[in-house]
Amino acid sequence: MLNCRVVAFGQDGKKVQERGAWGAGDGGGNLVQDAVDYRGCRADKSSTGGWVAAALALGIELCERLSTMGIAVNLVTYLTDTMHLPSAAAANVVTDFMGTSFLLCLLGGFLADSFLGRYLTIAIFALVQAIGTGLLAVSTEVRQLRPPPCGPGAAGPCEQATGLQMGVLYVCLYLIALGTGGLKSSVSGFGTDQFDERDARERAAMGLFFNRFFFFISLGTLLAVTVLVYVQDHIGRSWAYGICAGAMLVAIGVFLSGTRRYRYKRSSGSPIVHILQVLVAAARKRKIKQPLNASALCEDRPDHARIPHTAQFPCLDRAAVMAGDDDNEVGSDGRPMPNPWKLCSVSRVEEVKMVARLMPVWATTILFWTIYAQMITFSVEQATTMDRRMGGFEIPAASLTVFFVGAIMLTLAVYDRVFVPLCRSLMTSRQGLTNLEKIGIGLVLSIVGMAAAAICEKKRLAVAAMSAAGHESLPISVFMLTPQFLLVGAGEAFIYTGQLDFFITRSPKGMKTMSTGLFLTTLSLGFFLSSALVSLVKGCTRWLGDTINHSRLDYFYWLLAVLSVVNLVAYLVCAMWATPPASSQAEQPQIAMTADEKC
Repeated sequence: MLNCRVVAFGQDGKKVQERGAWGAGDGGGNLVQDAVDYRGCRADKSSTGGWVAAALALGIELCERLSTMGIAVNLVTYLTDTMHLPSAAAANVVTDFMGTSFLLCLLGGFLADSFLGRYLTIAIFALVQAIGTGLLAVSTEVRQLRPPPCGPGAAGPCEQATGLQMGVLYVCLYLIALGTGGLKSSVSGFGTDQFDERDARERAAMGLFFNRFFFFISLGTLLAVTVLVYVQDHIGRSWAYGICAGAMLVAIGVFLSGTRRYRYKRSSGSPIVHILQVLVAAARKRKIKQPLNASALCEDRPDHARIPHTAQFPCLDRAAVMAGDDDNEVGSDGRPMPNPWKLCSVSRVEEVKMVARLMPVWATTILFWTIYAQMITFSVEQATTMDRRMGGFEIPAASLTVFFVGAIMLTLAVYDRVFVPLCRSLMTSRQGLTNLEKIGIGLVLSIVGMAAAAICEKKRLAVAAMSAAGHESLPISVFMLTPQFLLVGAGEAFIYTGQLDFFITRSPKGMKTMSTGLFLTTLSLGFFLSSALVSLVKGCTRWLGDTINHSRLDYFYWLLAVLSVVNLVAYLVCAMWATPPASSQAEQPQIAMTADEKC
């Protein structure tokens, strides 16, 4: 490939050579090639990064899960019992809140990659979430911010929360959503920044970091659905939310204490701008004839940083076709330089192709999170109507999701300790399931989980029809719900780790945070799709009434199961397509040598 910047522009060529020489000296010693310390100097492995630095960031993730899930899993009961919202409306409030939290991960990823960096993004938005949680604690304590209680012994009929009361609640919830979205896409990336990919030992430690990262997510969720839900139901919601706010402030203090220990990666510019530059440049040159050989396309990166050309999406290759002086603009020093909106390097084009290959798999994983949404909304509401006694103790309805979290942790443990060693002993070339295989297994388990949920709900409705109208709980054990929690929980263990691995390992290096945000938007759109389906089904059928005992929730679950089967077929097609075509990698050494000779 022609090195357009080195050949045509001497000053830029000098800069490239300087970067190459700078990188060439990194082979030995303790300095990390692409990271700096808090002073802006090259990071030293002996005094920065590693497990100590990565562990300090995990505390933020633990407290984020504690707050978000502690609010989400029990919010539907607060909305129906205290704010007196109808069942479907309460479910939509929860799914909209969770959907917005994950959608804002894109904003957090954009700010981290383009302006703030991951460290500042985590610190700022963790503080925003702590403030939102503190305000929520206050709002649940102030009597004027909720309607008067109703039920047996109450004077007058139930009154729904007023617009002002719901408005205050929404401000608190969406401030928490902003904090969650802003920090969540950066924590995993910042943790991996503490390990050097060029060091074999640190690269192996980075692989373990993902497992421990997800373990901390599960641990935070476990504490939320057990301890925090118990505090909400038996002591007070304001106390529970106050604990969350305090824990996050402590986690922020611990995180900031590691400032001198962290490694920081330099920002490579806005990934969204880079994508737009390729699309605009390709559109401008849509009528230009493409060269038959990829070696005629523009490349401005040193050999070690180049991405091999692939034949997929040939229309994008037009962005790297050189058109002479038409591609140039006058720089600040008066010399001509390439305009990135008219000419992009092959590596830049290939980065956009890598993002494009993610999108089909991204689209076919959204429906799983719609099913997940039912586990923290309708399934919790089902539990409130069932017999939750275990000896002399009554289990909080939201705490039933402990089976969900337990299934996740058990699945991960069996996979790591049993399945992976078995694969290594039977098939030396396999280290376990691929990320696409994990996603597929997760989708299958979600289908079975919805079928189990529909069967269980049909049984619960039959008991409700035979029971007296005034009963507070039905004579049917809440443990009937266990299979759906276990199946969907095991599915999440596979699909979350598979998606995280897929989006991080198959995205460009400069777009890691944004690609993590892209992965998290599948959760967001899954929750929003749940809200849309609930509204659509409620408007077109009588399946979802104001109370769960007068609905046909089993039909809604069967609908999700059928949609998931169709989605699984689409996923299998997309997974086969997701592997990039063979590139002309064999030509790369010769092409690079030719470019260097011409320089």
